[in-house]
Amino acid sequence: MLKNYFKIAWRNIIRHKGYSAINIAGLTVGIAACLLIFVIIQFELSFNTYNPNFKNIYRVTTQGKSEAETTTNPGVAVPATEALRLDFPQAKVAALNSSYGSQVTVPEVAGSNTGDKKFTEGIGVLFIQPQFFDIFSYRWLSGGASALANPDMVVIDKTTATKYFGDWNNAMGKTLRMDNVLTLKVAGVVEDAPSNSDFPFKVMVSFVTWKLHPKDYSYTEDWHSTSSSHEIFMLFPPSMSKANIESQLKAFSAKHFKKENNSETTLIAQPLGDMHFDKVIGNPLGDHSTSMATLRTLSFIGLLIIIMASINFINLSTAQSVGRSKEVGIRKVLGSTRPQLILQVIGETTIIVIISALIAIGIAKLAIPQLKNIANVPENINLFSTGSVLFLLASTVAIILLSGVYPALVVSGFKPVLALKNKITAASIGGIPLRRALVIAQFAISQLLIIGTIVAVNQMDFVNNADLGFSKNALLIIPGYTDSVSLGKMESFKYQLLQNKNVKAVSFSSDVPSSENNWGTNFYFNNSNKDIGFATFMKFGDADYFKTYGLQFAAGKGYDVSDTVKQYVVNETFIHKLGIQNPEQAIGKMVKLGGGKWKPIVGVVKDFKTNSLRETIKPLVIAPAKGYEGQLGIKIETANLSKTVAELQKLWANTYPEYAYNGYFLDERIAQFYEQENKMALVYKVFAGIAIFISCLGLYGLVSFMAVQRTKEVGVRKVLGASVTSIVFLFSKEFMVLIGISFIVAMPTAWYIMNGWLQTFVYRISMSAWIFVLAIVSSLLIAWITVGYKAVKAALANPVKSLRSE
Repeated sequence: MLKNYFKIAWRNIIRHKGYSAINIAGLTVGIAACLLIFVIIQFELSFNTYNPNFKNIYRVTTQGKSEAETTTNPGVAVPATEALRLDFPQAKVAALNSSYGSQVTVPEVAGSNTGDKKFTEGIGVLFIQPQFFDIFSYRWLSGGASALANPDMVVIDKTTATKYFGDWNNAMGKTLRMDNVLTLKVAGVVEDAPSNSDFPFKVMVSFVTWKLHPKDYSYTEDWHSTSSSHEIFMLFPPSMSKANIESQLKAFSAKHFKKENNSETTLIAQPLGDMHFDKVIGNPLGDHSTSMATLRTLSFIGLLIIIMASINFINLSTAQSVGRSKEVGIRKVLGSTRPQLILQVIGETTIIVIISALIAIGIAKLAIPQLKNIANVPENINLFSTGSVLFLLASTVAIILLSGVYPALVVSGFKPVLALKNKITAASIGGIPLRRALVIAQFAISQLLIIGTIVAVNQMDFVNNADLGFSKNALLIIPGYTDSVSLGKMESFKYQLLQNKNVKAVSFSSDVPSSENNWGTNFYFNNSNKDIGFATFMKFGDADYFKTYGLQFAAGKGYDVSDTVKQYVVNETFIHKLGIQNPEQAIGKMVKLGGGKWKPIVGVVKDFKTNSLRETIKPLVIAPAKGYEGQLGIKIETANLSKTVAELQKLWANTYPEYAYNGYFLDERIAQFYEQENKMALVYKVFAGIAIFISCLGLYGLVSFMAVQRTKEVGVRKVLGASVTSIVFLFSKEFMVLIGISFIVAMPTAWYIMNGWLQTFVYRISMSAWIFVLAIVSSLLIAWITVGYKAVKAALANPVKSLRSE
């Protein structure tokens, strides 16, 4: 019997090729999109779960509270590590300190004449304690963690070992130089961290080596100095709850951190499972983090897409059911029961959905390499896993039930007498109100995604072109170093750069105006020893810093040329938070940073964006300090840009032969702040396009069915003098009304969702009326084009042919 059902089902599919193709196309695109979304979400949710002790590992973070603000920092004061070991004997404790942008040099092999090989590693270079490997899972290819208990030892991963030495088997015992400061011996090689790890470590130097070079790598055992580069991880026994851990850490903090001027510091335990999704504290170790809100948005979009594809199927199936009334009537007269008819229709649905799923797998397979353009996933991510296969099976069953049950109930409910007399019509089966509701739902989803796309694209356009308060164009940044040799060449190199006619200005500094760096300290103001209650952030640069980056002064001037801190320049936010509104009143006031000396304010610069546009402008102090000014900023003419950069690169190589050139343009680096948001905007574009495609497929199918059903009506109207325009209007007016209703449904939902997304930016566009007008106009236009083609074709048909059988 089942074989007979599927045979008849297949014949019905072949008989109605056009409608079957529309159904298969919609379901295929929907299933493929959902499968790809699932792969992305599954990958993000799997981060760090490969560790056997995943549920019991915590990152220790620092929270600072004062009267004015609450701050969070992924880093912890250095002396806390040993104190935690003493106070938490039941836990394993490990610390690490990242060294971003370090250069690793592989010395020339004697007799090879290849020269030293230089590599600049953006992330993945760090000083690490051997206890780290008692907490986290790594596979050792050679050596062991115990080697990291000794100074000047380094462990590298397999890929890095291959890059440095040609074959990882050749790495053991070899020498590496780091930043031309450290000479390290390779004491171990580990397997690469998996792609779903927030610990993509490449070069792991023994922690004790950091202690032996405090000046070169800013090592300090001050309880009040916290750097985001220094992080602590702890492995607790399974029996300890998070509440218990938090309680004990609070007591630990009260014991070791003194409360001063209503400011208190508390250590917080963050589960490893939360680290990858934390956008507040951040994740300095990994190459990216993802918010749970983003994953929920992707899940929501996937659900909407599959609902739209199912709506198409339901609409076309119920509309087509009228043409099957005689078949159903005959089957009932011959003894078919309602359950048997339901099974037959479900069988047809099953065949279509399975065909769609198989084609969807092929499309998803082809799309996998491009997935990296809309999500932070590896290019070789696996489409088939236990999770994705189960998802595909569950989705297929769900779509069969969602798409097939209602049409099956409609068809099996026909009365045989009416069916055999051909009295079954679209109106008599009661499906018109439902189909209208489904069309409304479908276009509401489309308009929701259209509005989301418009908002996301405009916000990112605003972000990418916003006035940052400084010049970011044609600024070449060359990361440098602050060792004594490099600092000694600084003035000579600057002079040589300025001899180039295409170089307009040059400045050495610790940091560019806008970056992800947040170096803060407490401070005192106007000769008062009372702590102000909020931190100020710091940047160091030479006297040409303001000219090079185009910073504007609200009052005063830049500081004098100096190698050490003698004067300060502050921003407007700094003085406003102190209650000073007139910048002139700040000139001459005295400031003391931390435990430093009192220095005068000589200038107030107009506010510029110190970080991304997601964050508020921070109070800022700028001062000269040659020992920190390792980064070079060069303002160059836009004419002959490539030639100028090549000349500057050559000059760098001649001046600093011991260091690799790693120049980049500032505007490109700032654009990287918003990589995830730009990808999210692209996601909206892609899936809005898919939603529109599915909607148009369904609309085209319904109009095609209407055209067939109303062929004679159109013929009569034409004979009676109806124009082509009036017939096109006849077909399109109902859909235009339904789309208008769908807009009323979609508008408040879209506003709520996208307004929430915009709140993640401190600087953002407003949700103005034109966004919604554009959405409804574009929806109406798309729908009219879809309906119009078939309607015009029906209107132009010869009425003689349609009325010949009458």
